[in-house]
Amino acid sequence: MGTLNVRTDEAMETALRALATGDRSRSEAVRYALLHTYREQLMAEAKADADRLANDTDDQAEMLAIQRFMGVAE
Repeated sequence: MGTLNVRTDEAMETALRALATGDRSRSEAVRYALLHTYREQLMAEAKADADRLANDTDDQAEMLAIQRFMGVAE
């Protein structure tokens, strides 16, 4: 596992204080924030892909052909 040093400004210190509550340390708060942001980014990318595919008639035709081949569509 690596170590990361980050310079914080007042806004980041405020966020860290809010996230590092109870049993959560500052390091755990940073890990939480990074993983939460990463998950949000992945979900946004997946949604963009789904939207793109939903509007792609060629892809829809290919999916239907595969479903028919597999016997799950008429």
